[in-house]
Amino acid sequence: MRVKRGTTSRAKHNKLFQANKGYRMTKRRLTSVATEAYLHAGEYAFAGRKNRKRDFRELWITRISEAVKLRGLSYSSFVHKLKEANIELDRKTLANLVVDDPDVFDSILDEIKSVN
Repeated sequence: MRVKRGTTSRAKHNKLFQANKGYRMTKRRLTSVATEAYLHAGEYAFAGRKNRKRDFRELWITRISEAVKLRGLSYSSFVHKLKEANIELDRKTLANLVVDDPDVFDSILDEIKSVN
């Protein structure tokens, strides 16, 4: 007895077309083109998740750098003095302090200056 794959193939294609909803032209209508578009989208999404981490770190460093510059220090010397003072705050936390609680950030700066 032979196996007829019509329903299986249709289900597979429908799943693919559902994933490609919103794509333009044949990328959402033809299975071979849609498959390729789907695979490329996955690659872009993977790369984007890595880039997001890079972008946020860059943003945090920029925020800290500008805040420290206003208070008469450079970013690199600030980070160096943080390490010397054994203050183990990451850049994300420091950037949040700059934005949300500048008084606490100022107290950290005072502590750094008192150590050195």
